[in-house]
Amino acid sequence: MFDENVYRERRQVLRRQMGSGLLLFPGNGESPMNYPANPYPFRQDSSFLYYFGVDKPGFVGLIDVDEDRDYLYGDDFDIDDIIWMGPQPSVRELAEGVGIQSTGDNSQLAERLFAAVKAGRRVHFLPPYRMEEQVRIAEWLGLSIAAVTRHASESLVRAVVAQRSIKSEAEIREIEKALDISSSIYQTVMTMTKPGVNEGEVTGALLGVVGRANSYVSFPTILSVHGETLHNHFHGNEMREGDLLVVDSGAESPEHYASDITRTFPVGGGFTPIQRRVYEIVLRAQETAIQAMRPGVRFLEVHLAAAREIAAGLKDVGLMKGDVDEAVQAGAHALFFPHGLGHMLGLDVHDMENLGENLVGYDETISRSRQFGLSALRMARELYPGFVVTVEPGIYFIPALIDQWRREGMHSDFIDYQALETFRDFGGIRIEDDVLVTADGYRVLGPGIPKSVKDIEAGMKE
Repeated sequence: MFDENVYRERRQVLRRQMGSGLLLFPGNGESPMNYPANPYPFRQDSSFLYYFGVDKPGFVGLIDVDEDRDYLYGDDFDIDDIIWMGPQPSVRELAEGVGIQSTGDNSQLAERLFAAVKAGRRVHFLPPYRMEEQVRIAEWLGLSIAAVTRHASESLVRAVVAQRSIKSEAEIREIEKALDISSSIYQTVMTMTKPGVNEGEVTGALLGVVGRANSYVSFPTILSVHGETLHNHFHGNEMREGDLLVVDSGAESPEHYASDITRTFPVGGGFTPIQRRVYEIVLRAQETAIQAMRPGVRFLEVHLAAAREIAAGLKDVGLMKGDVDEAVQAGAHALFFPHGLGHMLGLDVHDMENLGENLVGYDETISRSRQFGLSALRMARELYPGFVVTVEPGIYFIPALIDQWRREGMHSDFIDYQALETFRDFGGIRIEDDVLVTADGYRVLGPGIPKSVKDIEAGMKE
């Protein structure tokens, strides 16, 4: 938990932005796997954490802008809770730890919200992503469950996005703590990426690194020799000499800030000549993109710079042809690079995505494209100092997509489908780092995790 003044100041900034009304922040409760006493590992709602800091289930925060007062609501633990869970702090003690003097139990919250609605006061809340929160908000505010999402406050969403997008120095330190864990993850993975080893063994060791750090993964781990499937969560393949292993993973810091790193390793310790050529195209695309990042630049342009590097490299290999700029403008490169370059990173690995992807990554100056590939770009808006954004270009050979495009004659002026036949079993390559936008440019966060061909091959031999 940060110092209480951090949370107090965050709420004060939000209060000034909103001007009036009640700002309602339900924390998460326990979520049962298969019966109530067997829940999934608890993860607090990120916006509740940001403003109220209490990392326990069953609490609700309320900011009364007009009264200039903050409240924490929850029920104190009874003796049964203490028997099963040990001594627990009171609601008042938790509130004082985050700079709040006013507390109440959950029944008092319901009464307060009922009175506010009756008096015609505006109650602002963020769009809920769990059904149980929709139900609670519906009961508190006298709405139908179906109407809850429609009544979520866009003005509150915009205010929260504006505030949470700019990371403080303390937040950057938390992200780098998570990246320290990622560094240990990839040291372990490199030593285990050998022929005859099952992906599940490597995934288990990866999770062990995270557990030993007293942390949790920030998202389900992607670790597969079938890296052409972008979000491949199957870990049952035996690795073979000549395979490429794509590993996309992350951990959480003590305050739940995320890391998100991807590396691609040659099983057996060495890239083949053609794997090296394609890998170095992806690495050039990533380095070009990172070097283009600075305040005032749209991330869309950074994405397109990476796309042009990919198209130019694949033209040199003989898989694309024609004018590179025209090919990217037409979207022909998306056969190989069908996703966006990156996304915001913070308390969520896809930071604030529950608030609405377009409200986080786009604004009134730029709209989402409908072009295949470019439409998947989560982040396109102008960059500002304090943004933390992932940069993760890739090249993938997806047989089903190749067959569809070839059958439909898609972009035949720019793609050599005959040459592509020998790449059908190539797999995929992705490289990802977490980048801070600074006042005059950028900084790649965390310790250096090997990503050059030389460093990867040397690290795997060690």
